[in-house]
Amino acid sequence: MTIREELEIREKEILAPWACFSRESRGREKPEIPCDIRPCFQRDRDRILHSKSFRRLKDKTQVFLAPAGDHYRTRLTHTLEVSQNARTIAKALCLNEDLVEAIALGHDLGHTPFGHAGERALNRICPLGFRHNEQSLRLVDVLERGGRGLNLCWEVRDGILNHQTSGSPATLEGQIVRISDKIAYFHHDMDDAMRAGILTEEEVPAEITDVAGKTTGERLDYFIHDMIRNSQNKPVISMSEPAAKAMKDMRAFMFRRVYSDPVAKAEEKRAEQLVEVLYEYFCTHLNELPDFYEHMIVDETSKMRAVCDYISAMSDHFAIAKYEELFVPKAWSVL
Repeated sequence: MTIREELEIREKEILAPWACFSRESRGREKPEIPCDIRPCFQRDRDRILHSKSFRRLKDKTQVFLAPAGDHYRTRLTHTLEVSQNARTIAKALCLNEDLVEAIALGHDLGHTPFGHAGERALNRICPLGFRHNEQSLRLVDVLERGGRGLNLCWEVRDGILNHQTSGSPATLEGQIVRISDKIAYFHHDMDDAMRAGILTEEEVPAEITDVAGKTTGERLDYFIHDMIRNSQNKPVISMSEPAAKAMKDMRAFMFRRVYSDPVAKAEEKRAEQLVEVLYEYFCTHLNELPDFYEHMIVDETSKMRAVCDYISAMSDHFAIAKYEELFVPKAWSVL
C-alpha cells in the first residue's frame, strides 16, 4: 500500500461524512497515474503553488495602487490570508483541508494588473468580456506549463470558477473558500485603509462593532468562529443571522468609505486607461505578442482572447514598463 492510499484511508476515518474525499474525486480531464505519496488535491495544491501565475500575484494590486509602504496587501498576501482562514474553518469542521487550500491558492490567479481596475478595463474594451474567475480557470486549464495547463481535479476547478459572490461551489470546501475570500478582503482592506489614514476605528459603525468587535482582529475572529459554530456537524456552510447582517453592513461601509474613496482610488482611471491602450495596441500589433500567445491566434475571437491573456498575466510593474517602452519617449525617462 502506498503512502497516498494510507492517507486516503485516513481521510475516511477522520473527515466528516459530507467532506469531499480525495479518492472519490471526479478526476482530471486528462487521466494521470496517481502520485504514490500525495492525494490528488494535495498534488493540485503543489501545482498551483509552483505555477508562474501564482508567483506573479506578488506584484498585483489588491486595493491600493503603488502604496507608499511595505505593509499593504498585494494579491499574493490576500490569497495567503484567504487560504489561512479557509484552512482554519475546514480543519475545525473536519472537511478536506487539501482541497480548501488548493482552491484558495488558485482562486485569484487570473487577476489583472491593477486589481479590479484592470479587470474593469478589459471587460469594457474586449467584446468577449473579461472576468477574473473565468481567467483563473483558463490559466490552470490552458495557459500554464506552456499551454498544457495544470490538469487539476474537477473539484478544484469548480471551486476556483465559483469563488465569487454569485458563484455556487459544488463542494462544502469550495463554499468555505467563497466566504473566506469575503471575510479576508473586508478585514485586510479595512486594515490597509486605516494604515493609509482613509478611516479610523472610531468611524466603523456601531452596527458592526457592537456585533463583531471593536478591532480588525476581533472582527476576523468573530466571523470565523461564527461560521464554525453554525456549520459544525452539518452538511452546510452558514453564518448566524447577526453575523450575516454584520457582514452585509461591513460590505456596505467598505464600498462607501474605501472602495469608492478618492484617495484610495485616485490612480485607478489612469490604470484603466493604461490597460485599454495596451489592449488596443496589441490587437493591431499581433506580431509583437510573445510567440506563445501569437501562436494561439487562428481567428478574430482567438486574437482578442490572446491579447487578454497576455495583458491580464502582466504584473503591475511589467504593465507600466511595457507602456513606457511603447509610448514614452526614451529621452523623457532620464528627466
